[in-house]
Amino acid sequence: METAVESGNCLGWAARDPSGTLSPYKFNRREPLSADVSLKILYCGVCYADVIWTRNKMGDSKYPLVPGHEIVGVVTAVGSDVATFKVGDHVGVGTYVDSCRNCDYCNVRREIYCDERAIGTFNRIDKDGTITKGGYSTHIVVHERYCHKIPDGYPIEKAAPLLCAGITVYTPMMKHNMNKPGKSLGVVGLGGLGHMAVKFGKAFGLKVTVISTSESKRNEAINLLGADKFIISKDKDQMASAAKSLDFIIDTASGDHPFDPYLSLLKFDGIMVLVGFPSEIKISPFLLNFGSRCIAGSATGGTKDREEMIEFCAKNKVYPDVEIISMEYINEALERLTKSDAKHRFVIDIANTLK
Repeated sequence: METAVESGNCLGWAARDPSGTLSPYKFNRREPLSADVSLKILYCGVCYADVIWTRNKMGDSKYPLVPGHEIVGVVTAVGSDVATFKVGDHVGVGTYVDSCRNCDYCNVRREIYCDERAIGTFNRIDKDGTITKGGYSTHIVVHERYCHKIPDGYPIEKAAPLLCAGITVYTPMMKHNMNKPGKSLGVVGLGGLGHMAVKFGKAFGLKVTVISTSESKRNEAINLLGADKFIISKDKDQMASAAKSLDFIIDTASGDHPFDPYLSLLKFDGIMVLVGFPSEIKISPFLLNFGSRCIAGSATGGTKDREEMIEFCAKNKVYPDVEIISMEYINEALERLTKSDAKHRFVIDIANTLK
C-alpha cells in the first residue's frame, strides 16, 4: 500500500481499501517533461472499471487509488518539445497514458497491445516507478502521444465517454467492417458501451437490433436511440424469430451469460465480437463451424483509432448520453453502477465540484 500524502499539488478522490469508498486525497503530479501536456480536468466519465479497481475485484489494487480514465480537460502547460497542442486546447485522455513506443504494436499505434503492456491511466506502475492516478482529480500530466484534441463545437461534457466506452465499441466495429450501410447489427446489453454501439450503428447506416434481458430497456432502445428492433434474450420465441438475421453482433455484457443463443442470431459468415469480460465462454462448435461464424475479442483502441473516432463523432454529431454528477455524488454513482441503475454514462463535473 502506498503511503498517504497529506499535501500535494493535486486534489483527487481516492479509495483507501476494498470497500471502494472514495474521499478527498491530496497527492503530487510531476511537472511537465519536454513531451508532456498538463491538463486542468473539466470532466471525467465513470466506468465500471472504476468499481472493479476501487473494490479490488482483480486483486491488484494499489491504495490510495484515484480512478477515472475518461478524461477531458483544457491545456494549461506544454513541454518544450510539444508541437501538437497549445494552452487553451480542449484535450481528451483515455485508458492508458504511456507504452513502450517501440514494439510492433506501438509502431502501428495499437498501443493497447504493447509488448510491455500499456500503462493504465490509474493503478499502474509508471515509468518513473510511481503509481498512476486517474481523472477523479483536478489536473493530470500526460505525454502528448496519448492526448487527443477535442474539436471545437463538440460538447465537452459529452466527449469524456468517447475515451473508453466509445472507443471500446468503435474499434472492433471498424476492424470487422461493421460500418457497411444496410447490414444488420445486434447489440447485446444497453449500458455505457451498448448505447454507443447503437449510436455508431445508426450513424453507419446499419439496421440495429438491441438484445436485452430487460423489457424496461425497450423504450430507450427504440424511441430514444433509434434502434430498429428490440429482443428480450430470455424469450425463446423472440430469439427464434430472429434466427440467422444478423450480419454482426457486438456483445458488451460482462456478466456471465450463454453464447449459443446469440450465435444462433448470426447469418452464415456472421461475426460476433466480445468486448465485455464474463468469467468464461462456452460455445457450441456446431453453431460455429456449420454456420461459418466467427467469434472475436477486442480490448479498446489505439491512439490512431481514437483520433479517427473523435473526428467521426464530431462530423456526424454522435454524442454519448450522459448524466452529469458532482464529485460528492460519486460513491452513490458507483453503487448505482453495481445495480445497473445508470442511464448510459455518469460524467463528473470536476471543474465545478472538485475544489
